[in-house]
Amino acid sequence: MRKSIAIPGVLLMACALAACADTEPPAASETVAYSPARYQQAITDIARTDDRRYDDARKPGELLAFAQIDRGDVVGDFIMGGGYVTRLLAMAVGADGKVYAFQPDEFIARRPEYAQEQDAAIRPYTNQQGEPVRVFPLTGPIDAPGWPEPLDTVITALNFHDLYLDDMPEGTPERVARMLFDALKPGGTLVVVDHLAADGSGPAAANDLHRMDRQVALDLLTGAGFTLEEESDLYSRPSDDRRASVFDDSVRGSTDQFAWRLRKPD
Repeated sequence: MRKSIAIPGVLLMACALAACADTEPPAASETVAYSPARYQQAITDIARTDDRRYDDARKPGELLAFAQIDRGDVVGDFIMGGGYVTRLLAMAVGADGKVYAFQPDEFIARRPEYAQEQDAAIRPYTNQQGEPVRVFPLTGPIDAPGWPEPLDTVITALNFHDLYLDDMPEGTPERVARMLFDALKPGGTLVVVDHLAADGSGPAAANDLHRMDRQVALDLLTGAGFTLEEESDLYSRPSDDRRASVFDDSVRGSTDQFAWRLRKPD
């Protein structure tokens, strides 16, 4: 669903103009204030105890606010990795929402522990029979997660560059971009966070440094039909020159990253 944020100054001006015209102001469309404080319950979830050591760098409340996650949303965590974002979303969407946590076959083949980490991320959100409730695991080819229903939002964090790795089948980025577009409801959003490569690095930066060339990613996603709605400096770290591998001790955990919210047109 399309979401908008009320801006007090604009509302005050609208009221003033309405008063001058001696008419009632029009009813406001759906407006929601998104702030980190809104997601405190998700951040303090006991299932996230081990995640909290990463919170200073990964800014969970700010990420959820930027993604504009609402209770009742149906959200996909695309390339869930160790489950950091999955656990955040589990509480943020509330009892009426759903989270589909997708771990690609290609990742599990490369590192079998990813399957165990997916199981661990789902376990706190199961019923007494061990059946998933609210958070549902998905596996499959990276370009075919098999989302069971249309999604309000997809989040992919720190893994978008993996689409360009040499061991991925040819055409993977294009197929994934189209799949993500098709997975969303009209007006739905895609949130992408990734390590920035130096401008002009091209797709090679994904293999050499595990970083993403901003323009390559933007061209891919806008070519699939998305519109870039907002770019945040949430993870901006100018001291990183973007030329070292993300696993280099000099930048590990403190890379310069982009954060985008892209919209599928209504």
